[in-house]
Amino acid sequence: MSVAASSTLASRLGHEPDARLVIFNCDDLGSSRAANVAIYEALRHGVATSASLMVPCPWARDAAAMYRGEDVGVHLTLNAEWDTYRWGPITHAPSLFDGDGGFPRTVTDVWDHADLDEVRRELHAQIERAIVWGFDVSHLDSHMGTVQLRAEFFDVYLELAVEFDLPLRMGGASGQRSVGFPYRDLAAAEGVLFPDHMVAGPVGSRHAIERALFDLRPGVTEFYLHPAIDTDELRASHPDWSNRVEDHAFLTSDPSLPDLVERAGATLVGYRELRDLQRAR
Repeated sequence: MSVAASSTLASRLGHEPDARLVIFNCDDLGSSRAANVAIYEALRHGVATSASLMVPCPWARDAAAMYRGEDVGVHLTLNAEWDTYRWGPITHAPSLFDGDGGFPRTVTDVWDHADLDEVRRELHAQIERAIVWGFDVSHLDSHMGTVQLRAEFFDVYLELAVEFDLPLRMGGASGQRSVGFPYRDLAAAEGVLFPDHMVAGPVGSRHAIERALFDLRPGVTEFYLHPAIDTDELRASHPDWSNRVEDHAFLTSDPSLPDLVERAGATLVGYRELRDLQRAR
């Protein structure tokens, strides 16, 4: 992607054409009390600029009770990936359960067995519930990429973005070749906004973020992390708990991250700026 193309969004957001804008998004709000505490701390006192709510999870209502108007989107959820910690569809759709009483653990299981009409109703209900709970929803993204990376599921993803007039998390341009359909082009054709670049790393992605900030490109770049505080419940439910605790420390108490952002010449933004631009068209 050329500098001119990648900086178009920055210009429309009111910045210089070659500006470097960064979204630090916190995934999995509502997945645990440990995540809720960490994410709101990162939004209120750290470097985070946005978060994504998992509406079907048991601690989502607690996240709503803690909400003070922060930039929060909906982390559209069709999977429950952990062995002993389970959650399921709020619409009780039969094709969205596995044999263990919750959403399927793997993306391919969803793709192989989910009824698309039930997927559409479930994800629509998740967005509506977040709105009813009082969230000023800023964007949509997809837990584990389930509705981003398969064409027929992406159709639902894009339909919801158009209906609710919300921007989307989107994979990079190179990913279009690997998945076999032009998701960025399809979204752009519908007037849906999305960041120019996405830096996706594993939970505990500190080193990937540090490397990317050293080589930050013009345009809007989204980094996403999974912060949580250290609790017994987190350790019992999430095998990757230590990396989530590291993400929390990186966003809230590590002075190297704000320093890296400053040295990169980056400006922090949230998804709300993209949403407001999209709705002003």
